[in-house]
Parts: sequence; structure tokens; C-alpha cells
Amino acid sequence: MKPLLEQRLQLHVEKLASEIGERNVWRPKALYAAADYIRDTWSQLGYEVHAQGYDAGGVWSENLEIEIHGGERASEIVLAGAHYDTVSGSPGADDNASGVAALLEIARFLVGAKPERTLRLVAFVNEESPFFYFGEMGSKIYAQAARERHDNIRLMLSLEMLGCYSEEPGSQSYPPLLRWLYPDRGNFIGFVSNLNSRRALKQFAAAFAASSDFPYETLASPTIVPGVSWSDQISFWRQGYQAVMVTDTAFYRYPHYHRASDTPGELNYVEMARVVEGLTGALTVLVKA
Repeated sequence: MKPLLEQRLQLHVEKLASEIGERNVWRPKALYAAADYIRDTWSQLGYEVHAQGYDAGGVWSENLEIEIHGGERASEIVLAGAHYDTVSGSPGADDNASGVAALLEIARFLVGAKPERTLRLVAFVNEESPFFYFGEMGSKIYAQAARERHDNIRLMLSLEMLGCYSEEPGSQSYPPLLRWLYPDRGNFIGFVSNLNSRRALKQFAAAFAASSDFPYETLASPTIVPGVSWSDQISFWRQGYQAVMVTDTAFYRYPHYHRASDTPGELNYVEMARVVEGLTGALTVLVKA
């Protein structure tokens, strides 16, 4: 029988990617069903869920947020987020039901926590095309509002595809030149930042290493490198915040990226559970620091 965390992660992914399926503004009922599932899961854990709504292409869309208020350093915020929408034509098991599942289980682990810094967990809407990069991404709306409020976000973590791992030689590819610097097996989790977030990247990697023995690799890079800016962290970089993407490297490893074949059966829940435990431990370190 699978350990409980693996079971729960798989159940979340199956709910989002199998039962609800493709979820975006072209399928608003599915998008609303995904939002309701996230809201209900957090509410059942005892959290007060806040929604930030806006109109996107004529469809009402919501970012969902919970907060664990800090103590003496409550004004300092650590934020972890994942998008719950999918690209058109894909049920989005790895992209990004895996990130949402992690977000839900991190919240479960931290019920009753009393951190020094404030911890926010946010489920973002509308990360995928046609909103990505230049459109009304949910994370763009959120980050702009945070900057207008003068929120002191010390670190934003973007949980972007966490479910694919392989020990096969040659299972990992990279942009040009990087392949000489990193392993050729896709058995690690990646932590990726822009150059301005190098310090936050180093701090987060150290916190993860103190909490887990799961293999990881780090990259601080110009955003011109393909994939480096391709998720919600870009919205926070644009507002001057330090942000890091946590990823299984997407299309550099996962052959089902943005395809109809991105289904729950393709994910490795054993390794994913180890990553989620490490992320929870790292966040615990960072909000107590």
C-alpha cells in the first residue's frame, strides 16, 4: 500500500486532471470546478480562503490564497504558488496539477504552524496561453496588487511541474551549453531564478538541503534562456521581487508536456512525495529564520 502522502498527491492529481480535466477560460465550468476543489480542500483544513477575482476574456477568474500569519517578523512574507489552469487540449497532470497538489499538501503539513515570518500559499489562475507573458495572468494581477500594497515579499516560489523523474541515462536535456554542466538523468528537482534572485535561490537551496536528501540542481540565469521565465515567477520578477521556480524542467524531461497524454498515470508519486516533504521543510526553515 502506498504511503499516505503519495496517495493524497495522486488523488489530487486525479481529481484535477482526470475528473475535472482540461481547465481554462474556454472550459469555464472546469476552471470553476478546479477552483472550488482547491477552496474546499483548504477550508476543510481550517484555513480561511481569500479570492482575488477579475475578468479574463469575459470569464470570471480567481486567484485563491491562504495565509499563516507570522509572529515578530510578520511583515516579511514568504509565498509559494502554483497555477491551476491548463493549456488547451491537455488535462494537465504534471502541468500543473502536480504543483497544485503540492500546494494543498504543504498546507496540510503546516496546519497549526506558528512561523515568525508570514507564509502565503496562492493558487494562480490563467498562467497558460493566451494570457502567458503579456496577458492578464493571475500571477500578474496578484503581484501588481502586492506591489501596490507594498507587501514585503522576501521570496516567491513558483511550483511548476513536480511529477516527472527518471534514472535513465539521457532522460534529461538542456538548452545549449548547459548540458555540459548538469546530469544527463532526470532524477532531480530544479531550482531556477533570474540573476537578480541569486541570493534568494541560494537561501532556498540551502533550506531544502537542510530538510531533504532529494537531489536538486540550481540555475541562476538570464531570462533569455528558454524556459527560465516560463511560469508565474516572471510576474514577481517584473515587480522587483525575488522569485524562484521549482520544476522537474518540463519539456527538457517530460515528453507529455502540453499534450493530451499529460495524464495522472505518467507521474512518479514516490519521488514527488519526497520533493513535497523537502519543500515543506524548506518553507518551514525560511519562515522561522
